[in-house]
Amino acid sequence: MKAIIPAAGIGTRLRPHTLTRPKVMLNVAGKPIIGHIADTLTEAGIHQLSIIVGYKKERVMDYFKGKEGLQCEFPEQKEMLGLGHAVLYGLEETDEPVLIILGDTIINTDYKTFISRETHTLGVVQVDDPRRFGIVETNEEGHVLSMVEKPENPPGNLAIAGLYLIRNQGMLKEAIEKLVRDQQKTRGEYQLTDALKIMMDQGEIFTAAEIDSWLDCGKQETLLETNRLILEQKGSRPGNAKNCAIIPPVYISDDASVKNSVIGPYVSIGAGADICGSVIRDSIIYEEADIEHALLSGAIIGQKTICKGRLKPVNLGDFSESFE
Repeated sequence: MKAIIPAAGIGTRLRPHTLTRPKVMLNVAGKPIIGHIADTLTEAGIHQLSIIVGYKKERVMDYFKGKEGLQCEFPEQKEMLGLGHAVLYGLEETDEPVLIILGDTIINTDYKTFISRETHTLGVVQVDDPRRFGIVETNEEGHVLSMVEKPENPPGNLAIAGLYLIRNQGMLKEAIEKLVRDQQKTRGEYQLTDALKIMMDQGEIFTAAEIDSWLDCGKQETLLETNRLILEQKGSRPGNAKNCAIIPPVYISDDASVKNSVIGPYVSIGAGADICGSVIRDSIIYEEADIEHALLSGAIIGQKTICKGRLKPVNLGDFSESFE
């Protein structure tokens, strides 16, 4: 089975970090968001990936270059015309199944069980504010009766969580192509939910399956929360920290230099980072960052950023300098 991962978006809410990398390449718990997704798919036996690239595409392609056990292709979405438009680039004219998973959301579920389902299946999760999401209405058997994108008057609170199993990808390809031919857009974009509704109108049966958890990476606060949750799941990796107090869980790259500091809980430190005489908790530190005599909490420090003497929360993009 092939998986399609839309990864072309910019991620404006996560600037300044997305000024130099696409949203899917933001780090949580020691690796990019899309890296966690790819590892999960590989564990489920999916080794063929169609990764839809666009903004800063080279960062994504370089990350997957030479990854053992993966067959990757990188179709480019040159215009941001919606999720349906992005997915179309990865679909083939075949009756083979395909798994679609968004590149900026980490989903925890039993993927092997999910992909073995015999019907088209949508991963769903209950949400507090259904007006922000694609929402499905189901019957007692879990069959999808209707779906609507970001409704003003939601029929329920089951949100589509960015995970889709399509048993016949050629059928979905035809449905999206029909949207494009007819210029059928919702909120100015070709929506995947509109294509799925075309398939339902043709008699296709969709079921909903609730996932275990849905880790959002859409803004700084939720990125840090996702970092915390993954570190709790995977446990600590303290690297080669010297003369440090380590409060787990943390991830410290083996190639980072960390000394005379208090690190944790919930800290991720990338390769080549140089940290000395600092207290850091609940933070993400990118590769080659230089941090000295800083007290950081709730911070995201970009690649090759210099941060010295900070005593307050800070959010610094790549190649920044901050002294206090």
